[in-house]
Amino acid sequence: MNNAMQHHVLVVDDEPDIRELLDLTLTRMGLQVTTAEDLGVARRALAEQSFSFCLTDMRLPDGNGLDLVREIARDHPQLPAAVITAHGRIEDAVTALKIGAFDFVSKPVDLSILRKLVNTALKLRSEESAIEASDSEHDSPFIDDTMDKMIGNSEAIQRCKAMIRKLARSQAPVMISGASGSGKELAARLIHDLGPRADQAFVPVNCGAIPTELMESEFFGHMKGSFTGAGTDKEGLFQAADGGTLMLDEVADLPLSMQVKLLRAIQEKAVLPVGARKEVPVDVRLLSASHQPLRPLVDEGKFRSDLFFRLNVIELQLPDLSERRNDIKPMAQHFLKEITEQWEEATPPVISPEAMTALMNHNYTGNVRELINILQRAITMCENNTISVEDLMLEQVTATKPEQNGSGRDDDQTLDTYIEDIEKKMLEDALEKTRYNKTRAAELLGISFRSFRYKLKKFDIE
Repeated sequence: MNNAMQHHVLVVDDEPDIRELLDLTLTRMGLQVTTAEDLGVARRALAEQSFSFCLTDMRLPDGNGLDLVREIARDHPQLPAAVITAHGRIEDAVTALKIGAFDFVSKPVDLSILRKLVNTALKLRSEESAIEASDSEHDSPFIDDTMDKMIGNSEAIQRCKAMIRKLARSQAPVMISGASGSGKELAARLIHDLGPRADQAFVPVNCGAIPTELMESEFFGHMKGSFTGAGTDKEGLFQAADGGTLMLDEVADLPLSMQVKLLRAIQEKAVLPVGARKEVPVDVRLLSASHQPLRPLVDEGKFRSDLFFRLNVIELQLPDLSERRNDIKPMAQHFLKEITEQWEEATPPVISPEAMTALMNHNYTGNVRELINILQRAITMCENNTISVEDLMLEQVTATKPEQNGSGRDDDQTLDTYIEDIEKKMLEDALEKTRYNKTRAAELLGISFRSFRYKLKKFDIE
């Protein structure tokens, strides 16, 4: 690591052999190392010297390493601290992460995993040092530009942004909860982009979109010949995210059989590709998301409690659009600009005051995604580059919210996906009626060819 000698690491462990092994490993990485055999020596070292990273065992002669983690979180909040846990003691790892530990490593210590952990922690410490050189983190143009992707200044979204900044400094698994369309993937991307893994891969996966019989291969990869059709070796999602972040969206959809294997991969920080005999180490930050609460599923036996507690170390709750109505105006203006750029239109239309009032008073069951869909339709319908109340077609949106399911909508289907299904069906019907003449199909629907082309791409219609 460049300029590694400026980094000073504190290692706390009561076993001389382990201290020696860790000292040797970290020294070979070009780091300055101070070792301590108990809490007392460690506390004196922290009072007398400045460190870039601390690695402590859980069980020490004069107390618990978790006490040291709590003290570091309180007195040295910018110092990443990791713990060494006993093999299989996932409860200890979760507790450590909850109280502020940067990460954990299990005994016997895998040195390759340890090196990756230390490098990630030191990278974070270097970034924090750069921020400390400014008066505050808000003086960082990168942080401001990144956080601007989450539009709005309401109290609810400001709390959310502050939590995201904090979560980006840790490696603790985060469960992102919120209603459909509230921006869970955006929040996950921000946590990744603001953290020490930002230059590595961010891999989002919708757990509900993978067929059950392919899940193990998709997540962990497979070896050539391991099953019919496996013509070559294939890396899984964990390997693709190695060094970066893996986002498990709609994690509630994972079958119980896959939950067991996922738990082992998280605990061991290694995966076993289908057909392989040896596990492959992986260094992945896990973020999960679900639009439905997981705890009731745990109570019903549909989601493993041990996996729930491992994924739900810290929860980030995203607000509904109804909780941040003052953000609707800047969001609408931002999305109008974004949509017109995607559709290659000249200039974004103007929203009339009456239309803006209607948008701010609308009941968004589909949250931000529903707002975007309304604006897409409004751009298509408006004249003279001005969006009126009528162009929003809010009456038709409201009419598609049946009190009882008598209009073909699935019981568990959101308004957002219901409207998208209708729109996709209209596109397909228009193509069939015009024998797949796109220009005529666009005319039949009364939209521009550019808008039609964008919608075909959006719904992946060939």
